[in-house]
Amino acid sequence: MTAAPDAALAGRADARRNREIVLRTAMRVFAEEGLEVSLGRIAHRAGVGAGTVYRHFPSKEILVEAVLAEHVQGFVVSAGEWAGRAAPGDALFGFLLEVIEKLVGRKHVCDALTADKGWPRAVLAAAAQRFHKALARLLRDAKQAGAIRADVRVDDLAALAVGGAALRSAHRDLARGTRLVRLLLDGLRTPAVTKASGLRDAPSLQRHETAAPRERHCEECGARLRVRATGRPPRYCGPTCRQRARRRRVDGEGGRILGHLDEPSS
Repeated sequence: MTAAPDAALAGRADARRNREIVLRTAMRVFAEEGLEVSLGRIAHRAGVGAGTVYRHFPSKEILVEAVLAEHVQGFVVSAGEWAGRAAPGDALFGFLLEVIEKLVGRKHVCDALTADKGWPRAVLAAAAQRFHKALARLLRDAKQAGAIRADVRVDDLAALAVGGAALRSAHRDLARGTRLVRLLLDGLRTPAVTKASGLRDAPSLQRHETAAPRERHCEECGARLRVRATGRPPRYCGPTCRQRARRRRVDGEGGRILGHLDEPSS
C-alpha cells in the first residue's frame, strides 16, 4: 500500500531535479550564447528531452523569466550574507560592488530587463520585491551608521548598479574600470566634516559654514576674535598679527614696485 505514495514522491523528486537541471543549463547557455538560443538547444545541453523542458517551461519567455528571477534571488542571498559578516557601511558598498561585478558577466540579464517593457512578470516581480527589501535593509543600516548620505534611495542604488556595470564593461582596462566604479560609489558616502584650521592666510575661515553668524577670525593667524556689539569689527587678534600683516603688505608693495622697475622701458 505504500508503493504508490513512494512512487509519487520519487516522481516529484525527479521532476524537481529535472527542472533544476534545465534551469541551471539555461543560465549557462544564455550567458554563453545569448537569449536567442532555442529550447531545443537548451534541452540538448541539459541532456534531457525537449518534452521535459516544455513540461516545466511551456514557452521561451517563461524560461527566460525563471532565469532572471534566479539571478535576482542570488543577489538577495548575497545581501543577507553581507549584512551578517560586515559593518553596515562596508556591507552596503561591498554588496553593490559584487552586484556590479556579476552584472558585468551577465549582460543578458540587464539587456532582457531593459529591452522588454513587460517585465517584471509574476515570478520575476516576487524576486524583485525580495531584492528591494534586502537592499533597503542594507541602506537603512548604513544610514543609521552614518556611512551613506541621508538623501540616497533604494532606486538610486539599483540604477547605480546597472550604470556601474555599464561603466565597468565599457572600460578595456579591468583595474581602471573597477577604480572608476569605486569612485562612482564613493559619491554616496557621507561627506567628511571639515574643522576650522589655525593656518595663516585663511580668510575663508570668516565664512566657515559651521560658524556662528557673528563669528570672525584673525586674518593673520586664524584665532577666533571677540566681536563687539558696536564699532568696527576687528580684523586681527592683537598688535603682533596687525604688525605682521602690515609688514607683508609693505613687502608686497615693494615687490610690485621692483617688478615694474625690471620691466623694459618702451
